[in-house]
Amino acid sequence: MKLLYGGIELGGTKTVCALGTGPDDVRALDRFPTTTPGETLRRAAAFFREAPQPPAALGIGSFGPVDVDPTSPRYGHILDTPKLRWSGADVAGTLGDALGLPIVLDTDVNVAALGEQRWGAGQGADPLLYITVGTGFGGGVIVHGRPVHGLLHPEMGHVLVRRAEGDAFAGHCPFHGDCLEGMAAGPALEARWGTRAEHLPEDHAAWPLEAHYLAHALVGFILTLMPQRIVLGGGVMHQRQLFPLVRQQVQTLLNGYLDRPQVRSEIDAYVVPPGLGDRAGVLGALALAQTAHAPLAA
Repeated sequence: MKLLYGGIELGGTKTVCALGTGPDDVRALDRFPTTTPGETLRRAAAFFREAPQPPAALGIGSFGPVDVDPTSPRYGHILDTPKLRWSGADVAGTLGDALGLPIVLDTDVNVAALGEQRWGAGQGADPLLYITVGTGFGGGVIVHGRPVHGLLHPEMGHVLVRRAEGDAFAGHCPFHGDCLEGMAAGPALEARWGTRAEHLPEDHAAWPLEAHYLAHALVGFILTLMPQRIVLGGGVMHQRQLFPLVRQQVQTLLNGYLDRPQVRSEIDAYVVPPGLGDRAGVLGALALAQTAHAPLAA
């Protein structure tokens, strides 16, 4: 029997569960709101118990911050988070106990990056940088085919960025106010403009300002990480008019400093939307399960 894998994208507002082997082989799929830890994890466990075939391993891509160090006693726990009911929740342990499966967990953006590198817009790019701009703002980096970790996982949404001239918005991050997430994530847009991002017209003043903060962040990440490609996903990036604005501002800010065709003449193929669309997270969780389970299956 062909081995199948489980994937969970545990997001701040919704959870997606899948059973399969990749984008062309998803045997079962479910989406539901992320509510309390108990209710959400019970529903995820029930999905796999009721699946047509049990998975060989389960990959989880979780919102953060989350402990991703397998040697840590808090591995798989959500750390201090603005989603207060989830602070301290043992995601990996709860699902491992409920299902009796090998569990591997990483951040939602790291697994989305892994999925994009394997099957999507990041194929052939290493290092690959994946950025999500939605309910939060996060970044994942794949180097030599593996997500980057250090003291924790990358927390790119909380870097400080240069304010646009005349911008007096206080910012919307409960920890840092005007960090990148506080200025450019979906809730920041809603707080600034009084309506959700998807309701703003394409020619609204919000978008050049949003592109300012995204481009300043990307220039910092480019110069630090030198990624071979950057994938921009998340709900805010459904506003496709942002892509040319961001690309142009990246080139302006670099001002010819980086003498590479990717940022000079080929930037349309360098800063790109996800190839997997909104499935990048859950498909990346499948890829994570496959990668972790491969040595066991060999």
